Amino acid sequence: MPETHHTRGGVRDGIRRAAAKVDEATPPGRDRAVDALRAFAILGVVLGHWLVTALVADGGALHTASPLQHMPWLAPISWAFQTLAVFFLVGGHVATRGCTSARARGTTYRQWLTARLSRLFKPVAAVLALWAVAATALLLTGAPFATVRTLVKLALSPLWFLLVFGALTAATPLVRRLHPLWPLAVVLHVDVVRFGFGGPDWLGWVNLAAGWLVPYTLGAAWTRGGLEGRRAGWVLFGGGAAVTAVLVLWAGYPASMVGVPGAQVSNLNPPTLAAVTFGLAQCGLALLLRDRLRRGMRRPLAWAAVALVNLSAMTVFLWHQTALMATTATGLAVGRLLGLHTVPDGLGWVAVRLAWLPVFALVLVVCWAAFRSFEQGPRRVGGRPSRVIRVHRRTDQAAAEEVRRA
Repeated sequence: MPETHHTRGGVRDGIRRAAAKVDEATPPGRDRAVDALRAFAILGVVLGHWLVTALVADGGALHTASPLQHMPWLAPISWAFQTLAVFFLVGGHVATRGCTSARARGTTYRQWLTARLSRLFKPVAAVLALWAVAATALLLTGAPFATVRTLVKLALSPLWFLLVFGALTAATPLVRRLHPLWPLAVVLHVDVVRFGFGGPDWLGWVNLAAGWLVPYTLGAAWTRGGLEGRRAGWVLFGGGAAVTAVLVLWAGYPASMVGVPGAQVSNLNPPTLAAVTFGLAQCGLALLLRDRLRRGMRRPLAWAAVALVNLSAMTVFLWHQTALMATTATGLAVGRLLGLHTVPDGLGWVAVRLAWLPVFALVLVVCWAAFRSFEQGPRRVGGRPSRVIRVHRRTDQAAAEEVRRA
């Protein structure tokens, strides 16, 4: 026992030393709250998908289901984990700052955009290649086409987000001074025509750009210094929450802020006015938490954890659905397991699904180890593996720097 205690103490000391080195190597002018908000946004999406996405085994096929179908009173779960608006807020802030600083350094728009998008889209190649091979293998071995389609659709669903985010990033020089009320007005008018006057459903897809442009331009306003006071945060938080409540309670919008299989209207696919106003409330809360996050990120352990998530943000985002499906497929060899292959129609399913989360996380770590080089670049060649953690300062924050770990 004393030896075991000594070993554990040594591990803890090693982690603390590594965290301290990451903390010391971080430039003093870096706004750590930005990184913390990005990390929370990514982890919110991951946990949200793991909690509300079920692959139900029905005979020899798998189909998607959600506990929100059977227990709509669980809709507040989606309020906590639908955090894409915060990601677009941070993305608009970071891209606008980077675009401005790139111009000041004499960097061309093409060079800046290539550097920005290469980090986003390099990891996509690995996902597409693996699932092309996996889908072909499944079909050749006799898997039902409906099952393969379900799996591929679920695995590649994060790509829509990257396409929209990439398009807004490319448009940063055009939209960085756009007032958020303009895209918000577009969303409002699209919903009025679509829901109020029976307009065509395809019109809603205009909101795919306009809806996410609202938090993106808020991020640009943050860069310009227009959101520094707490008053702006309270107005966004209070106003967004109040309008969302009115839309849900009296205008007939769904309470869930994520898509629910079989629902007639989805707040997310494409974004509705309720999703956008809810995102405004989230952005307001994020702005109100900035000072507290900055203080919290002074702790080396907390900052090291946030830096690690940011270093692998796209890898985590792109592979978290694959981790869920790999666990589900492996579990089928044992049988229909509660919380994994069964219909999500009760609190028992929810409790067991929570117990599966560490398993999903472990499988995601395996995916991260296998594919992180597509995002972070290859390890140093020759001899022992590199012991360098490359904490990327995106081009919007000047240039990249390297952070060494113990």
